[in-house]
Amino acid sequence: MPTAMIAALAGFLAGTAGAMGLGGGSILLLYLTLVAGEDQLHAQGINLLFFIPCAAAALWLHQKENRVPWRVVVPTALWGLPGAAVGFWLSGRLGGQGTGKLFGLFLLALGIRELLFPPQKGFSDQQKASLSQKTHPMP
Repeated sequence: MPTAMIAALAGFLAGTAGAMGLGGGSILLLYLTLVAGEDQLHAQGINLLFFIPCAAAALWLHQKENRVPWRVVVPTALWGLPGAAVGFWLSGRLGGQGTGKLFGLFLLALGIRELLFPPQKGFSDQQKASLSQKTHPMP
């Protein structure tokens, strides 16, 4: 199978999985590192670029249905941009090995937190009311 066809198939599968909320970036990262031979940092950068059009399409589709909680989205985006810049700078300083180790520690801490403090199932009436208020678009 030609290389371009394999790359197109990997992109299609990653996009499809991402659209279903299954983490298409994981598929893309596996393809880029294991098949295409990209180093980890390059693969992560490509994955982030791949995410931009997917996120834009999802935002557009959800906005059409008035399902975008702008009061949550705007502050999250405004704080996320400097966070992304710091993460970019830090990954350049740590390199691929350091970034991988730091990410592994993060996953370990997250796993321990999930074991010790499992998430509550369902929402209370108060949480539902709060969510309902937050999902209305900003005027």
